[in-house]
Order: sequence, then structure tokens, then C-alpha cells
Amino acid sequence: MALACPPAASTQPALPSGSAVFKTVPYVFILPEILCGTWVWILVAATSVSFPLLQGWVMYVSLSSCLISLLLLISYLFGFHKNSENWKVLDSLYHSTTAILYMSAAVLQANATIHSEFGPNSPLYYQLNSAASFFAFITTFLYILHAFSIYYQ
Repeated sequence: MALACPPAASTQPALPSGSAVFKTVPYVFILPEILCGTWVWILVAATSVSFPLLQGWVMYVSLSSCLISLLLLISYLFGFHKNSENWKVLDSLYHSTTAILYMSAAVLQANATIHSEFGPNSPLYYQLNSAASFFAFITTFLYILHAFSIYYQ
């Protein structure tokens, strides 16, 4: 009697669904990405967007990334992926693209922070912009971690 090898597809780890999303790397990074990105948007909005050209891009990237990441999290929680390998590709492309966009937004936010140091309402806006820059770089780092850790599963 010959022993049959299991099919190659069964050796691939299953994509998480339900609460396993919060326990599995890289999917555990989705909630912190959403929370830190939300802080970026809130902090920039609190500065009354003093530099619309710079901070408009930051707000667009942070808000759209939060919404898309939230939809992705909901998709994983409810198992819409049905364990398809295409979801890994989608997830990887989304997070790597968003990491690049967030890096550009973080740099622009840091530039807005430098410009707000001596502007009107400088102490308050400078502190808000500094906090937004900090969270923008943290969020960028989280998206980079998520994008790269997909390859090492």
C-alpha cells in the first residue's frame, strides 16, 4: 500500500478568519494601522489644515487608507476571502502601495511641522503637527511591516 502525499495546496497556511485575524502575523497589524492612521487624520484636522497643499495629501492618504484597511479587516473577520491565494496578492499589493503613499504623506507632514514652528498659533499647531508626523511615520512603519511579513509566511 503506497502512502499518498497531501496536495500542495494543503501545505499553505490558511488565511485567518474571525478572531484569528488578531492573532496572526501580518494581519495583526491591520488594527494598529487603522488606529494610528485615524490619529494622523484627527491631528492634522485639528490644525485647521494650515498648509492645504501639504496637509491635504496627508489627510487624503490617511483617511482613504483607514477606510480601505477597515474594509479589508471586515473582509478578513467575516471570511470573505474564502481562503483564496488571490487575497494574499491583493493584501500585499495594497499594503506595499499604501506604505509608499504613507511615506510621502509622512514626509509632507514633517515639512508642514517645520513650517508651523514659527507660524500663527505656533505652540499649539506645532505640537499637533509634531504628533501627526510621529503617527504618520509609525503608520508607515506598520504598513511596511505588514507588506514584508506577507512574504515570510
